[in-house]
Amino acid sequence: MFFDIETSYCQGWFWQPSYNTRITTDQIIKESAIICICWKWEGEKRVNSLEWDKGNDKKMIKKFYKELLQADEVVGHNGDKFDLKWVRTQFIKHGIESMPEIKTIDTLKIARSKFKFKSNRLDYIGKFLGFGGKIDTGGIDLWHDIIQKNSKRAMKKMVTYCKRDVELLEKVFLKLEGYAKPKTHIGIQMGNDKCSCKYCGSENTYLKDRTILASGNMRACLKCKDCGKHSTVAMSVWNNKQAKDLGRK
Repeated sequence: MFFDIETSYCQGWFWQPSYNTRITTDQIIKESAIICICWKWEGEKRVNSLEWDKGNDKKMIKKFYKELLQADEVVGHNGDKFDLKWVRTQFIKHGIESMPEIKTIDTLKIARSKFKFKSNRLDYIGKFLGFGGKIDTGGIDLWHDIIQKNSKRAMKKMVTYCKRDVELLEKVFLKLEGYAKPKTHIGIQMGNDKCSCKYCGSENTYLKDRTILASGNMRACLKCKDCGKHSTVAMSVWNNKQAKDLGRK
């Protein structure tokens, strides 16, 4: 699942705007909430969306919880630090007491750890990789129109903006994916053996190289002929597969 959220701002009391103004939690008169959630499943064209009900995100959150439970992996940009924490906070607020552990992939973490982009923002990476950037929201007025005026037109624009983020997220992830360790062996999930591709599940892999670890163990470096990505398995696993294949012939 590729997903993104948009949130509202807190509303509260203060005397004068300033970088040095300290606003405490007892000055909040209305808590922030999730305005909309958009998501899509890998391989599907449709981007799904849910919206709050005039500032109340309870129904939306409970619907999204059911969707989230269907995911094997959840992908977000800064998702571990922002989106998923937001979602969990609203879950517990609205009576969802627990949720199972879900494998998460954060493209921001991949960008920071594996690359030297001039910026790690999704907008920049999307443009850098040739996918284009995010949609221009027009600024804070869009949030004002949704939060203060309940504008349907503004909400439609917000959802369109969020959907574009999800589409861009998937494209960026699929481009960066080959540089990060997969969290699920797709081949085994599909019922294939360990020598199948960890990324796409294809059995069309071949031995590209061998590497010897400090322990003295040897690993087979495989490449997938279908998706082009690399993976490794114990040399003994690869040799056993070759022996079985010869036996079948």
